[in-house]
Amino acid sequence: MTGLVLWDVDHTLIDTRGVGRELSASAFLQTTGQRMRQQARIDGITEPVIFRETAKLHGLTTDRADFERFARDLAAAHLERAAELRERGHALPGAVAALNALADAGVRQTVVSGNIRAVAELKLQVFGLDAPVLWELGAYGEDHDVRADLVGLSLERAHTTAGAAVLIGDTPADIEGAHANGVRTIAVATGRSDETVLRDAGAQVVLPDLRDTELLVKLVRNGI
Repeated sequence: MTGLVLWDVDHTLIDTRGVGRELSASAFLQTTGQRMRQQARIDGITEPVIFRETAKLHGLTTDRADFERFARDLAAAHLERAAELRERGHALPGAVAALNALADAGVRQTVVSGNIRAVAELKLQVFGLDAPVLWELGAYGEDHDVRADLVGLSLERAHTTAGAAVLIGDTPADIEGAHANGVRTIAVATGRSDETVLRDAGAQVVLPDLRDTELLVKLVRNGI
């Protein structure tokens, strides 16, 4: 039986409907003094890499201290505009029921996300998704640049073997990060990657969304 579910956040559990990019732009301006004219690719990429590559697009060279300032500014921006995030964004269909059903089934749940932890926590909190999440077992953007390293770190923090974990995400990067650690995957086609892309990336199971809670719990409990 699977003992741990590793959840991605954006486009797996929630959709910020553009608010996330606006908050990144606000934090980028606060940190660098430059307006964010364009943003580096974000799907499946960790926050420090997005910041570094976005800075390069603006002719800037950044270091870890710059990212840490950006992370603080980003967390502050999310906190300041939490009400707007709640109003404009939304939890994806089935997300609340899926988290609660897995919790009722005795499955531990955490987050493996390119978001920094403070932002991941706030995003799930504003949509009422945070209660079942064991945050201390997760891994976040400030922990590593590479998603595969985040998966490995979460397994360490949870004292869980790869065979006892399942990752649920919406991008090929989620799947690749899981497979690099021997973790099985359930992919949901609720982001920019369709079912064919996710299947070709190697997901053990691909679902259109999280609405079929009974099936999801069965897959997780049976280790897929």
